[in-house]
Amino acid sequence: MLTIGSLVLGVADMPRAVAFWAAALDYVPRDGLVEDDWTVLLPADGGTGVQLALGISESPVQVHPRVHLDLYADGAAAQAAEVRRLIALGAQEVDWDLYPDDPDFVVLADPEGNRFCVIDTAHG
Repeated sequence: MLTIGSLVLGVADMPRAVAFWAAALDYVPRDGLVEDDWTVLLPADGGTGVQLALGISESPVQVHPRVHLDLYADGAAAQAAEVRRLIALGAQEVDWDLYPDDPDFVVLADPEGNRFCVIDTAHG
């Protein structure tokens, strides 16, 4: 049986991407190593969260990506607080043209422009 080992994001600036995602997720580089072209981030507490691998890429960021991260927040207040925190870390809110009438998510972009969502898991 297969399991997902890592989620991989293409990035242009490894130090900037490592700094953002490590702070956003409370992750640390595996074995303390930040390589020029590839870095794997793991939960700082040694927990069982999904690895996030960052790899240098020259591909352009997709405006409507086929694959993206969903980050979960427990309720609307937690979602708003996380969105503020992530923006303070360097994320940007995306003027998303595909929001439904009553969205449970906010679309952000990391400092590299990669889109991701912050989901209110308690949304009705």
